[in-house]
Amino acid sequence: MKPALLTALAASLTLAACAPAAEAPRTASAAPAARPSPVAPRPAPLSPAPQPNTGWMDAPLTPGAWRYQDFGAGAGKRALFSDPDEQFYFSLTCVTQPNGPEILFTRTGRPAKPNLAMTIRTETAQRTMMARQATPAIIAVAVAGSDPLLDAMALSKGRFAVEVEGELPLILPSWAEVSRVIEDCR
Repeated sequence: MKPALLTALAASLTLAACAPAAEAPRTASAAPAARPSPVAPRPAPLSPAPQPNTGWMDAPLTPGAWRYQDFGAGAGKRALFSDPDEQFYFSLTCVTQPNGPEILFTRTGRPAKPNLAMTIRTETAQRTMMARQATPAIIAVAVAGSDPLLDAMALSKGRFAVEVEGELPLILPSWAEVSRVIEDCR
């Protein structure tokens, strides 16, 4: 019988250990419990860091294609970029001048003023030039045929950007037609 009594006693002690402890009664002389000081609210979690602006190098290309045009002996050559519906956007034209050949950049648009900034961006170069309104819908600027900007356009990781105030930027592929006009003009 003693083993049965010991087993019962062990079981009752085990159950008693699982029961919550009773609180001691409060006495009137006990000091009131101090209220916890207010905790400053947690700051809002930081928003994710802004993603770097990938810029024009990662923007989608402007839809369209280049065409090479040869106007015949001494009349010049041109690379013309048009959309799939043959809407002209941009061209590089070799023009013979008394001081040497030039490349004329032309961009379609509706300029708000007669003189606008045209920016050409490449992987290795960027240049902003003052362009003029050639016609009501054409903006133009010329650079010397030997200008290093032309080499940067031809070799710019397969793309370059053309930006004109008030117009959507063009992200153009640097295809063989661009290089051919540049080389033919030199």
